[in-house]
Amino acid sequence: MRAVALDEDVLLIESSVWQTNAIAVRNGSEAFLIDSPVLPEELETLPGLFEQAGFPIVGLLATHADWDHLLGTLAFPEAALAVGETSAARIKSEPGAAARELRDFDDAWYLKRGRPLSLPRAEALPVPGLVEIGERELELHPADGHTSDGMAVFARWCGVLAVGDYVSPVEIPMISDGGSLTAYRATLLRLRELVADARVVVPGHGEMLDPQRAAAIIGEDLAYLEALESQGVSAHLPLARRSVEQRRIHAENAARVNPNSA
Repeated sequence: MRAVALDEDVLLIESSVWQTNAIAVRNGSEAFLIDSPVLPEELETLPGLFEQAGFPIVGLLATHADWDHLLGTLAFPEAALAVGETSAARIKSEPGAAARELRDFDDAWYLKRGRPLSLPRAEALPVPGLVEIGERELELHPADGHTSDGMAVFARWCGVLAVGDYVSPVEIPMISDGGSLTAYRATLLRLRELVADARVVVPGHGEMLDPQRAAAIIGEDLAYLEALESQGVSAHLPLARRSVEQRRIHAENAARVNPNSA
């Protein structure tokens, strides 16, 4: 796990698995953890790390309801979890899904955790909307398409934008079960406007980005989605994201979006 200060009030936490990112945002005597690292020892380290850094975690936010973004509650079981309304609805409609998927991951990698994942009743936040933190506000923006739910979180006062599983330098657009190419494209267009106002863009997976590189990735991703819609499995992947794993994701995208061509 790697911890990097993006601002005096923002810490980036990068997991050793899938380059999964979380950020802690502070204002005054309050700090929120947005998303989560993955490995048990990483989560166990977080309370001490944030205490030493002076980030009193009082709440948890998750950009969407995929299991690898919901693990903050294992590190901070007393902190309230808040998600966008669409994510709250997804969690409610899929009881126990995140815990089962985490258990499958742990079984595959022979990992042990101190306790199973048990999600508290998540507070549903209106999106678009605002969340108060100290004397500041976090902006919440719709970000669905990868899944049926999602939000981006913008700490505009320090220019840090957390986009969830979009704008990744290591992963092509992934249209999961319940996701939508049309919604994914609309999210990228919204994010393009936000990126122009950001100083640092933090994707769910992959290194942090400056606005210029983030805008370039959004352009590549829009071109990929257009090709995916018209060409299916024959569409070309972005040049820097053509690994075996990304080709597997592409095949699944094609099967969902254009099954006749896949």
